[in-house]
Amino acid sequence: MLTLPLMVGLGLTVLVTSFLSGLFGMAGGMVLMGLLLVLLPVPSAMLLHGVTQFASNGWRAWLWRRHVSWPIILRFAAGGSAAGALFALVGAVPDRAVSLLILGLSPFLALAVPARWALDARKPLHGVVGGFLCMGVQLVAGISGPLLDTLFVRTTMSRQSVVATKATIQSVGHAVKIVYFAPLVAASPGESLGAPVLVLSVVMALVGTNLSRRVLDRMSDAQFRLWSRYMVMGTASIYLGQSLLMLAAQ
Repeated sequence: MLTLPLMVGLGLTVLVTSFLSGLFGMAGGMVLMGLLLVLLPVPSAMLLHGVTQFASNGWRAWLWRRHVSWPIILRFAAGGSAAGALFALVGAVPDRAVSLLILGLSPFLALAVPARWALDARKPLHGVVGGFLCMGVQLVAGISGPLLDTLFVRTTMSRQSVVATKATIQSVGHAVKIVYFAPLVAASPGESLGAPVLVLSVVMALVGTNLSRRVLDRMSDAQFRLWSRYMVMGTASIYLGQSLLMLAAQ
């Protein structure tokens, strides 16, 4: 059971990270996932992150709905559904250290992909493969933003279209994550989160998303791409260090 100070801290964390997600399309969710993995058991962390980010991304997708590229969404949904079905058959539950390791490594691995192998979200087959890979990473590490970003970094889409389309894709991914981890949490009574925690997280996610909209409007495309990379790489380095310490202590 979460204490009142911890709930207040969690609410403020969700507010700040939802603001970052609304601004950069991914950094906030990565920060939140790392913190939740430290505070909660893995299934509970995955579930709470899924609920929070579904609210944040869903509301962001609605705010920017006229900029969403729906053909890309459908291709990602097809690939993601296949990955979700595969994980459901296996019934895998990731280890905390492994989740943090993948969380920390994913941005660096995404950048290491040679240009000739890089996926492009606008290409039909690439969209399906990207959806499968992103969903797989999300069910193991909790987030797939850095990998998802590589599918958009070479496009000529505007920052509004990138944020709106990624938010819609991530909404679908987090919905699948909720469906996958909710039964695991329900089967372990000691891991129950409680309605107040879920409601507080959703409210703070919506407030943070709304606050980010005006800032994104004033930011240039160049600033958007530069600062989002700094945010993700800095956060990934911290999580990579945490995971290595955990693995060394085992």
